[in-house]
Amino acid sequence: MKGTLFVNFEMRLLNTETWEMKEFVSHEELPPYAILSHTWQNQEVTYQDWDNGKVSSIDHMAGLEKIKAFGRKAAFSGLEWIWVDT
Repeated sequence: MKGTLFVNFEMRLLNTETWEMKEFVSHEELPPYAILSHTWQNQEVTYQDWDNGKVSSIDHMAGLEKIKAFGRKAAFSGLEWIWVDT
């Protein structure tokens, strides 16, 4: 259709209480969230690491504590969701 713009929308957020990842597929269902944009160091957690379904398998990674500390700060500010550029 002429003049119509179709945009695919997909965003994955982490829950600050359960640490589960959830995919949101529309702007309408997207909740308020905080953004962690950070510099990459050794032992950062990637999406693939997190997506394997076993957060315990990444417990030893230094980047996990950075994400969790950010999540606690966001939760303290009243936000249930975070987005991390991994």
